[in-house]
Amino acid sequence: MSGGGSLGIRSGSYGSLDKQLQNGGSLLPVQQTSARTKPSKMFKEKEGLLYWICKFAGRKKVGMLLLCVISAAVFLWVLYVGKGEDAQEGDQVPNLRLNDSLSINYSESSPIYREQTKMYNETSFNNIESQNSIANSVEPMDKMVSVRPIESTVFPPPPPSYFLGYTLPPGHPCNSFTLPPPPADKKRTGPRPCPVCYLPVEEAIALMPKVPSFSPVLKNLTYITEPVLNREAEFGGSDFGGYPPLAQRNNSYDIRESMSVHCGFVKGKPGRGTGYDLDEEDILYMEQCHGIVVVSAIFGAFDDINQPSNISEYSRKTVCFVMFVDEETEAYLKANSGLDRTKKIGIWRIVVIHNPPYSDARRTGKIPKLLAHRLFPNARFSLWIDGKLELVVDPYQILERHLWRKNATFAISRHYKRFDVFVEAEANKAAKKYDNASIDFQIEFYKNEGLTPYSEAKLPITSDVPEGCVIIREHVPISNLFVCLWFNEVDRFTSRDQISFSTVRDKLWAKTNWTVNMFLDCERRNFVVQKYHRDHILPNPPPVPVDLEPPPLSLAVEAPPPPALVSDLPKKFPLETTGERVVRVPTRKVSPRRGGRRSASRRHRKTISSDRDTDSS
Repeated sequence: MSGGGSLGIRSGSYGSLDKQLQNGGSLLPVQQTSARTKPSKMFKEKEGLLYWICKFAGRKKVGMLLLCVISAAVFLWVLYVGKGEDAQEGDQVPNLRLNDSLSINYSESSPIYREQTKMYNETSFNNIESQNSIANSVEPMDKMVSVRPIESTVFPPPPPSYFLGYTLPPGHPCNSFTLPPPPADKKRTGPRPCPVCYLPVEEAIALMPKVPSFSPVLKNLTYITEPVLNREAEFGGSDFGGYPPLAQRNNSYDIRESMSVHCGFVKGKPGRGTGYDLDEEDILYMEQCHGIVVVSAIFGAFDDINQPSNISEYSRKTVCFVMFVDEETEAYLKANSGLDRTKKIGIWRIVVIHNPPYSDARRTGKIPKLLAHRLFPNARFSLWIDGKLELVVDPYQILERHLWRKNATFAISRHYKRFDVFVEAEANKAAKKYDNASIDFQIEFYKNEGLTPYSEAKLPITSDVPEGCVIIREHVPISNLFVCLWFNEVDRFTSRDQISFSTVRDKLWAKTNWTVNMFLDCERRNFVVQKYHRDHILPNPPPVPVDLEPPPLSLAVEAPPPPALVSDLPKKFPLETTGERVVRVPTRKVSPRRGGRRSASRRHRKTISSDRDTDSS
């Protein structure tokens, strides 16, 4: 051998146990040397003794003797090996480094997906840290009295995990997607759809979160029931939503970890003798919707059912498409659309409501629009679309684009034209959408609470006025609270939910930093197409037959000459037709060369344009 280093490596010396443990090292198995030695004198004496035994004893006795010796040697070797293993186990320090042996991680990684977790149980982590500190300060074996084995350690339950969004990989086309400039079409100046970068359906389905999103502050939300109603509130309220006093209303905006609020259905379980009653078969069906629900409603046979298009087979199997109708609409569908015992028309499951709680169909329509989490208690996501709209994009793509990719739990489009509540209120009054005095009272009430016109000081909030015909949301406590409080405002004041939206949103934002994803109206028009109300597309009734025989001369009355030109009076619609507007053309003299045909045609074009560009809710 040439080097001292080699001799040191091959030696069996590892230093003292105390020093090895203090340096954080681990015990290594003992290495045995293979150096040759000369036979000892005792070995020669034993060899001679064996010679004499074999000389004077018989062969059989010698064989038996050798067998006994071998058996005794094997027995002693087994005892020695067992004792050595026990000693080795006693010499080793148990490994209690929980950071290396215990991994509490609920995240998933893929090129396009990163799901993170939110740990809120600080007590559990304090326990783990204390155990780590104990493990790092383990005493040497000659000073330790007892060591708690790892098997007897009781670990705390894993904390819950939350979905915190994801980012698309670098270079993905949607990362660099920008809206193109609007087409230079001077003949069409109203709102129109714009391109949207959706992911393919398969990718959107794969990105559906496996855990709920984080709900700031609020973790547990329950709903108030009042078998005996107290009608002593200052103003507003109903037998369906209750009569909460203003003090209770104000207290509901004090966000806490556990809350109980009014949220409709105050008489009991939704659909069972509460107003907006449902058949038991329909209730059981709705309770079985555990993923995504697409909700719409038609009351008063006012719209035809629009079948969604571009829906994947996976969505047809996993998404609940539910259309709420009243008894009048049910009768119309049975007579004209083939509604039968299957309760299906195309992809829609028809659910008939009984005992509507409001005489105003617009207010009744706010129940499925805002309280989907109460009608579908097990659903995770809901997409509300007005009855006059046709869905033309797969629900998974819509949710991925406006909720999951944005890490949002509530999404709604901005109004295409108005972004200030005060301007919206005046527009509602001008269009006679509701009683003017009631609108003025609501606006004055909000002004006294601090409502101000929209300004850039509210950024990043981009608008105070939504286009409420589409709502996309996840059913987590904070978003459920938002729609409950929003519905309470609709129940107390006017049914024009655009007026109360920003007040509820801003009160929650001030306490929790939670807000709403308000996307462009042109993006909404990309996945829904607005259709006409049924009274707009019905043919004119046939003329009443008249008697061609002239009346007797004695009864004949000379009719007054017709006026030169009289404009038609605007057609009046019921209150629930909130979105249609007919422009009345003023009376004017027309030259005989052009006649009245062009004027009528122009009036018709303006009416249709108004119907297309104005949305109702």
